[in-house]
Amino acid sequence: MKLYFSPTSPFVRKVRLHMLETGLDAGVELITAAGHPIDPGTMPVGINPLGKVPCLIRDDGSAIYDSRVITRYLDTLSDTKLYPPEPVLWDTLTLEATADGMLEATLLIVFEHRLRTPEKFSQDWVSGQWAKVSRSLAAIEDRWMEHLSGPLDMAQVAVAVACAYIDFRQPERNWREDHPALSEWQTDFARRDSMILTQPQ
Repeated sequence: MKLYFSPTSPFVRKVRLHMLETGLDAGVELITAAGHPIDPGTMPVGINPLGKVPCLIRDDGSAIYDSRVITRYLDTLSDTKLYPPEPVLWDTLTLEATADGMLEATLLIVFEHRLRTPEKFSQDWVSGQWAKVSRSLAAIEDRWMEHLSGPLDMAQVAVAVACAYIDFRQPERNWREDHPALSEWQTDFARRDSMILTQPQ
């Protein structure tokens, strides 16, 4: 299999963490791609019309995307399952979706700063996106810490990646101060080999 990836993409990091935690990484070739919404650059638009990574080419040559589709597919290939059976599955998927929403909002903030000209920049847009992240952090701290302390699953992977991405792209937000339990959990999770090996530079 082949995985189109960017080393700084948090959605790619989710997929790579799954592969490392399940032992599938040795069978996947990494192909670097780069671009953004205004200029797709070297993104694999021929196989993913959305022009995004990650994009996985399966052994039969077909492509699948996005990160949640790829990790669900990879889970079918591994003896180590990061998606639990029902009824816990729905909690895992909901928490993963919450973390992915945090990533999407943070990425939109990054694009607003990088791609907007000064006269078109919208602080209201940035504030609205950060509000999504802030509400999600509070919800995780309030409702999801027991799940995060349970057996390893993709929800934990997604939350760990989301928190790390906020640290990476929005360090001035200092989210940890208001969410001590989640901060402690993420700091511990970040010591896993898979997190260290996929740390963006």
